[in-house]
Amino acid sequence: MATAVAQQLFSVVGKNVLVTGGSRGIGLMIAKGFTQAGANVLLTSRDPKACEEAATQAGCQHVASNVSTLDGCKGLVKHVSETFNGRLDILINNAGTSWGEPVERESKANWGWDKVLDLNVKGIFYLIRECTPLLEKSVLDPSDPARIINIGSVAGFVPQEAPTHAYDVSKAAVHHLTKKLARDLAPKRITVNCVAPGFVPSRMSAGLGTWGASEDKISSVIPLGRMG
Repeated sequence: MATAVAQQLFSVVGKNVLVTGGSRGIGLMIAKGFTQAGANVLLTSRDPKACEEAATQAGCQHVASNVSTLDGCKGLVKHVSETFNGRLDILINNAGTSWGEPVERESKANWGWDKVLDLNVKGIFYLIRECTPLLEKSVLDPSDPARIINIGSVAGFVPQEAPTHAYDVSKAAVHHLTKKLARDLAPKRITVNCVAPGFVPSRMSAGLGTWGASEDKISSVIPLGRMG
């Protein structure tokens, strides 16, 4: 009986889900999980080939898009609306990038800050704003709201050893933006939450070794003694 109730409470069967940054790492894991749980998943990333390969692995639909620009977000939402008949139940804002340089060189690499903030912060806001009408339409029962989940990071809470200034700041912004939008969108029956993972083995985290933050060093300060 308890199992049946739990399955009903947390069921995502038939839900329409959009996962950004879904071609690898955490995004691909999320896409696979939702698909296995019976959701209708659309994953997206900038690389068409990577999208296709990831969708094959996850058993879901895919589309290439650039969510670091307003036009890219609008184009993606148009495709989402056509794919899911104007309704979106769950939006996972996972797409993100990083950049790192010592402070004395940061002023000479403004494009790094622009690149990170455009995707990690502005892109999330733009996509949420454009998806809001689709999320509203999916709410048929007030007790079952539409959901937005932003992927933050422990780097948004604790300064990191690596000189990833733009990344750390962007994730702190994501955490605060989540709180702000949770308040603003609650009357529309849309919840907004944020997950702040620690270090997860991925192509992005692989570059941390350059700054002395090896996987072994990171794992040593995690209670379970491992990443991910």
